Order: sequence, then C-alpha cells, then structure tokens
Amino acid sequence: MNRIPFNRPYLTGAESGYMATAMSGGTLEGDGPFTARASALLKEMIGTGAALLTTSCSHALDMTGLLLRLSPGDEVIMPSFTFPSTANAYAVRGAVPVFVDSRPDTLNLDERLIEEEITERTKAVVVVHYAGVACDMDAIMKLAGRYGLAVVEDNAHGLGGTYYGRPLGSIGALATQSFHSTKNVHCGEGGALVVNQEDLVEPAEIIREKGTNRTQYYRGTIDKYHWVDLGSSYLPSELLAAFLTAQLERFGEIQERRLQVWDAYHERLADWAAESGVVQPTVPDGCRQPAHIYYLLLPDAENREAFRAHLAERGVQATPHYQPLHSAPAGLRYGRTAVGGCPVTERAADQVVRLPLYTGLTEADVDEVVEAITSYRVQPAEVVTV
Repeated sequence: MNRIPFNRPYLTGAESGYMATAMSGGTLEGDGPFTARASALLKEMIGTGAALLTTSCSHALDMTGLLLRLSPGDEVIMPSFTFPSTANAYAVRGAVPVFVDSRPDTLNLDERLIEEEITERTKAVVVVHYAGVACDMDAIMKLAGRYGLAVVEDNAHGLGGTYYGRPLGSIGALATQSFHSTKNVHCGEGGALVVNQEDLVEPAEIIREKGTNRTQYYRGTIDKYHWVDLGSSYLPSELLAAFLTAQLERFGEIQERRLQVWDAYHERLADWAAESGVVQPTVPDGCRQPAHIYYLLLPDAENREAFRAHLAERGVQATPHYQPLHSAPAGLRYGRTAVGGCPVTERAADQVVRLPLYTGLTEADVDEVVEAITSYRVQPAEVVTV
C-alpha cells in the first residue's frame, strides 16, 4: 500500500456542518440556498455572467453540446489528449469529434494545427487547459472569430489559473468545471457550466431544468412553466452544493499549499530532470497555473513504468494519464483524426507520469517523494526492467 497516494481529497472541516444545515433547512433538491452560495462564489472567482452547478463536468459538457445546437455530421475540433467526456458530449449528439495533436511544450491543443481541420461542418473548438496551463487563447479566439466558431473551455484542470490576467473559464463562450474528488476543490462528484455569452444564459437554464422554463417561474418572471426545449436533470442536490460551498470558501488556503508543493517539486527536481533527460512542465509567459497537476515526461514508456515501480517500492504512488482518443475504439468509430495524425499525443501518453499533489501533503511527504524520485536512474529502454 502506498504511504503517499497520488491524491487524498482535502476536507476543510466545514463540510459536515454545512450539510447538516442543508438537511435541517428542508431543501434537499437542487437550486437551494447553498447552490446559490456556491454559484456566487464560483462566479466571483471566474468573473463570469453565470455559473450553473451540475452533477459532473461531463454533464456540463453535455449541456454545451445541446447549447451549440449540433446536428449529425457537424464537427467539433478538440485535442486527442483529453478525457473521453470531452468527446462524448458531442458524439452523442451525432457530431464528429475532430482530434488534433498537442503542443510538445504544454501538451495543450496545438493552435497551429486547427485551421487546417476547419470545414464547412465545423461548429466549435473545444480547448482543454492541461494541468491548468492555459492554451494560446489569443490565437484560438482570433481564429474562431474569423470562421464564426464557438469556443468551449474544458476547464476541469484550470480553476484558479489565468491567461494574461484573465481567469481560465472566462474566455470562451462556454466553459465547464469539475469538482470531482481529484480536483483542487471538490464535492466528491460535481461540476459547473460557466456561461460567458449572455444570450446563452436562459437556454442553459432551460436545458439544466429538464428542458423547462421552471427557473424563470421560480424567479417570478412567468406565471407557469412548460416544457420548451430539450434538456435533462443536471442539478446537484443541496447536500453536494453545501459540501462544495465549504470548499470554495477556503479556496485561497487550499491553493496556497498546493502551489507550495508544485513549486517545491519544480525547483528540487530541476537538476535531476536535466541530468536524466526528464522533462518538467512548461508554463509559458502570461500563464499562471493553479497547481492542479505536477507531471514529468520520462524518456519512454519503459522508463515511465520502471519509474512508477521504483516509487511504489518506496511507498509513493505516481500515475499515468490520458490515452489518445483518436486511436481509441470509440474515437475510431465516432471521430476523425487531423491530417498528420497525433504523434505528440501518442508520445506523451507513453511518457507522462503525475506526482502526488494535494493540500494535505506535508513537508516530510514532499521530502520523501523527492528523495524517491532522485534515486531513480533513467536507463536505455532496452535494458529497463520493471
């Protein structure tokens, strides 16, 4: 068993009290007082027009698929190096995910490869801020504007990150957040849809309320509500919102410790990484990352697995990450791959390893992780044994 796991969900201590308050208040369904509090906190952090809590980031992405009014055969450009939910949201509408390769420095969608994949069926570009490091949003937004495309930010990693001072999640027409237990702030399972385009706020509310205009009814702007569009039940319960409120209220404290751990890894592993041919994360000028992930790129898959085994023997859990969507069975069935393929993605999938990073990680834990890492010696692939 790993003494230092990859992740340990952090509790502020206020979660159970807030959930008890929700239970005693009698409102357990969604859109109660704690939903309003959590939404307001999130809106303040991102500076957006609307923040609608959902049961997961996957459901928030599903809502973007409905809001974009996609038809079968429409195309949505996205990175191959992402979680399947990014593609599912559009494939389930009959749209075609178009998988584009990553930049070799940040592992983000390579903005230089997007234009070649735009066709008359292209409706949107979905960006994923990998590890909370911003994509080149100036280039992407300019390109999208020229072709009349919507931009969706899959910001599952990026809450608290910025791009030239702008909060991630505030730049595209739509953005999605994750509050899964592996995220910086969480409620076990949860998410949010961020709506930055004013004319999409009301349609988003309708989709989130089973396709009804019940939100307007509760506001008192209509005297009865009806089924007016497609939708589903995307609202989290008040218990989840209460838990999330306790987390969001302590976001600064949570971030402070995570950033300390990220910085310690980056500084203390620099010499070993340079000597070993191991690549550390790149954070371009103008980007502030929120310490969601600290990863290393080992020279090859064999060294990556030997490295993980080496750490496991010392009680430290390190994990790989995404497998390419373009070559996955569902990716082959429902998507298409950009011209030239996705060689950077394929290489990164074999190389990337994520280190333990969570708020409860102590200085002694960091010392132990660093010592375990720097005692590993990278070997030529043909002689590596796991």
